[in-house]
Amino acid sequence: MAGKQEKPSAPKTIVFLHPDLGIGGAERLVVDAAVGLQKQGHKVVIFTSHCDPKHCFDEARDGTLDVRVRGDSIVPPSILARFSILCAILRQLHLIIQIYLSSELRSIHPDAYFVDQLSAGLPLLRWLHPEGRIFFYCHFPDLLLAKGRQKWWKRAYRVPFDIWEQWSMSFADAIAVNSDFTKSVVAKTWPDLARRKDLITVYPCVDTSPKTKSQASNDDNADKPLWNGKKFVLSINRFERKKDIELAIKAFARLDENQRKDVRLVLAGGYDNRVVENVEYHKELAQLAESLGLSSMTAKTLPTAMQVPDDVQVLFLQSVPNLLKEILLASARLLVYTPSNEHFGIVPLEAMLAGVPVLAANTGGPRETVVDGKTGWLRSPDRPDEWADVMDQVLNRMSTKETEHMSRAGIDRVKQNFGELQMSQRLDHIFTDMADKPRSSARPLTFAVLVVAAVAGAVVAAVGLAMLRTRENGEDEAVVWAEA
Repeated sequence: MAGKQEKPSAPKTIVFLHPDLGIGGAERLVVDAAVGLQKQGHKVVIFTSHCDPKHCFDEARDGTLDVRVRGDSIVPPSILARFSILCAILRQLHLIIQIYLSSELRSIHPDAYFVDQLSAGLPLLRWLHPEGRIFFYCHFPDLLLAKGRQKWWKRAYRVPFDIWEQWSMSFADAIAVNSDFTKSVVAKTWPDLARRKDLITVYPCVDTSPKTKSQASNDDNADKPLWNGKKFVLSINRFERKKDIELAIKAFARLDENQRKDVRLVLAGGYDNRVVENVEYHKELAQLAESLGLSSMTAKTLPTAMQVPDDVQVLFLQSVPNLLKEILLASARLLVYTPSNEHFGIVPLEAMLAGVPVLAANTGGPRETVVDGKTGWLRSPDRPDEWADVMDQVLNRMSTKETEHMSRAGIDRVKQNFGELQMSQRLDHIFTDMADKPRSSARPLTFAVLVVAAVAGAVVAAVGLAMLRTRENGEDEAVVWAEA
């Protein structure tokens, strides 16, 4: 994918619409895409329903990007921790309507829109601004991410939203996915959409530009080895069950006392007190470590993280800022990336760029980034013993020469294939191409009427079933069918 630099296209004004500009893989891609398009000469404005300055990437708060929060107080993210998909759709629709009715959007005069995660508002956006081209970035089909579909009434509740997702995506002028793995899933999930639309793979990126003297270099602790030079294995993931972080703990626990002597497992990642799953999963992981005989500790601030007692074997780091992440990657012996069938996975790229070998699940996106035996290892997520063996190999059996060779291979692979320049040029070409092509066709309005009818029918059926079951069992089971 590496190539010569191309001359940027004519400058455009591109408006980004993103639900919650927090900390995560999707948010990192949005920030990188916005920064990259700015460097290509385009004007970029990001509208989002929520962005907490204490829980977002640096570029979203330090003035690098023009980020505007609108409509956060009108529609909640969920209702009693339920109905999250319904609330997400309503928040997006409200965001679009608010910025359209205000003079704010008119003064921007957008040429195109970059929308990701949620496609529900695309028909409204196209109706309100017929001239504006729409680019939709599909991280993964939402219908495959929804939980609790084992029960039929939950499936019935989700049907109209699943139909709406496919229908609304047809209003995009271009659709991109984050990996060939995701492209295959989208094509299988929506074969009709795949036939009607070209699915373009646009890999997420990492910043490969030479680093200037950073804040870390001015820190009093920068010249000191992290935790007095203690060896550690690193995991960076949001505290969500689908990330399978327990795999790292189970594998680490399989090392005997000599193999993990003076070694620590560091589990760092995005953590939001508003998200019930984050809170619950962290507790579950801490209990798992304790049950396996591993001492653990949780740090929420940089000073606390830098002063961890030596006998802590498993360290949880919540909501890691960029500075601490850079420090961790500069010293880690191995990056373990545990999610199965991950859509892409940006963390392995960040680790390889820092010269850290990667151990990842042999499924999904990491198969396109990690080269087994050259830049890291790909192992079955069902075999924690294999993960433990790689940990032991890196910690105790690899020579300095082998480690340096793998480190260099990882750096070269990222720079040649997954840099910001490659992604920004790819996006620049797509937006130019959209402007030059005739407007794409979308499903007729009658299809939308059927969707609305399906929504009403599904909600009525779900409520009726919940009431019936409540009467029969004498307990409130209405929440069973609600969105998890």
